[in-house]
Amino acid sequence: MKRWSIVVLFLWIFAAALAALIDLKPNQINLDLILAMPQNHHWLGCDDLGREILPRLLSGVQVSLWVVLVVTLVTATVGISLGLISGYYGGMVDRTLMQITDVFLAFPGILLAIAFAAVLGAGLNNLILALCLTSWVGYARLTRAQALSMRQRQHVMAAESLGASVPRIMFKHMLPLLAAPLLVEATYSMAGLVIAEASLSFLGLGIQAPNASWGAMLRDGVRYMLVAPHYVLAVGLSLMSLVLAVNVLGDQLRDRLDVRN
Repeated sequence: MKRWSIVVLFLWIFAAALAALIDLKPNQINLDLILAMPQNHHWLGCDDLGREILPRLLSGVQVSLWVVLVVTLVTATVGISLGLISGYYGGMVDRTLMQITDVFLAFPGILLAIAFAAVLGAGLNNLILALCLTSWVGYARLTRAQALSMRQRQHVMAAESLGASVPRIMFKHMLPLLAAPLLVEATYSMAGLVIAEASLSFLGLGIQAPNASWGAMLRDGVRYMLVAPHYVLAVGLSLMSLVLAVNVLGDQLRDRLDVRN
């Protein structure tokens, strides 16, 4: 199962990179091929405007992976930094930061992302911003919980007694020991971001036409499910395979990095 997840994830990354180098013309309309079934020259068939589904799938995975990459980098940086500060200083700083975190946790993440996206407006940049505003909480709470226990360890106290600065203690003596759980958290977060991006685009709050997005393609394909099931199946199976591969990889990383094993 581990090898399968790695192969699938590699294939999607390779497909996204290949699509960036080749002009696949995902927005080219051909009215003679409206809802055409899969055939020799159109492997996955065509959509309701006669556009080939395969190029649009590859264009959509580019969007998904770009959103995942940017949001993960931003949220991991913000969440880990806040978690380290909260866990290291404790007291009023810890209570204030955790109360802010609890406010975000009081709402389901996808609903909060929908609210931010609705306020900010549709579009790729606003989609990324909305996901960044809601996805940092998991990193912050995990880092804070680990930092609280690590704060009293001997190597941290020794660094303090030698006059090491607080940033040096946080990022050199504490953060490396948090790499394993944070890596697993990042993996699960990536799978959630793929679904979140597709969900917001499905609701019309993400990528706008004519640009391709898996969520928008699903929304369009649902209307033709009975007459052109290949449309929904192609997008749905692609989304499922990517999310499943990332989740399985996260499970394997968790088991491999577990110190009890």
